[in-house]
Amino acid sequence: MTIGANPPPRLDKALARDVPEEAALSRTRLAKLIDEGAVRVAGDVVSNPKASVREGDVIEIAVPDVAESHIEAEDLPLDVRFEDEDLIVVMKPAGMVVHPAPGTPSGTLVNALLHHFGGKLSGVGGVGRPGIVHRIDKDTSGLLVIAKSDRAHHGLAEQFAAHSVERLYLALVHGHPDPADPRLRGVRGVSIEPGAVIKVTSDLARHKTDRQKQAVFFGHGKHAITRARVLEVFGTPVQVSLVECRLETGRTHQIRVHMAHAGHGLIGDPVYGGRRKVAKGALPEDAMTRLAAFARQALHAAVLGFVHPVSGETIRFEAALPQDMDALITSLRG
Repeated sequence: MTIGANPPPRLDKALARDVPEEAALSRTRLAKLIDEGAVRVAGDVVSNPKASVREGDVIEIAVPDVAESHIEAEDLPLDVRFEDEDLIVVMKPAGMVVHPAPGTPSGTLVNALLHHFGGKLSGVGGVGRPGIVHRIDKDTSGLLVIAKSDRAHHGLAEQFAAHSVERLYLALVHGHPDPADPRLRGVRGVSIEPGAVIKVTSDLARHKTDRQKQAVFFGHGKHAITRARVLEVFGTPVQVSLVECRLETGRTHQIRVHMAHAGHGLIGDPVYGGRRKVAKGALPEDAMTRLAAFARQALHAAVLGFVHPVSGETIRFEAALPQDMDALITSLRG
């Protein structure tokens, strides 16, 4: 490719402007290629994104071939909510892992997708995670978008990086996250916004002693913001609340960790939920039984909205609560 007239002063910005659209290279991908020494200006490798360029400079970009995936395609049930030539939106059931990992080499969403597409997905995410631009935990149900083409993968990844994707979750939590509660207002990182919205702001990183867990930090880790709003409460006094959680960022276990930090861990969460006793007689007997038997975190990715990375159309999807959460809520209502 050749740099056009009046280029931006920096290499990375000039490439972002002039790289052919059919190359499907996002700014993030271009920055990585520059850092890896895959970009040549007039025949010389340039690894500094701030390097100057001039009109007419000839740029060579060596994009590595995508390695063949070693993951086997499996004929597994797949709940498809939308599909075109660039992406697919699916409803992942609780209990299904998104991509293979040590200990879970098969039975994953990626295995099912590879069968659905005859073995072909965007390779941008690497051979272990083809097509995956975001994920939800094994025992969380809900909506996921997966890239079929590289151009879709780059476009979706940029939206997730910019936190412009709409992600709304429904969760059942212990107790009552009441914005008027002085205790809640005193928790570090918690603030109250208009509309009785509870905002939790912190950094998240691996727990200091338990490497399988995430923990809240301030000044260390990845920045994370969750907004929560109570939709319904159950029990007299309140024992359980149905909460709407909106993600501004999307970190590992974010909602589970933030709600636990606020003192209202998720029902059924074996890692962060805590052992909370329900006040005797506060809930119907059937609800007490179902609560005790609920074997996963009560969390569902109910809404997913984004700009289609190819057509430019804004699209939005909603998924009703799965049977187990719906039945629990029905029993809580008595």
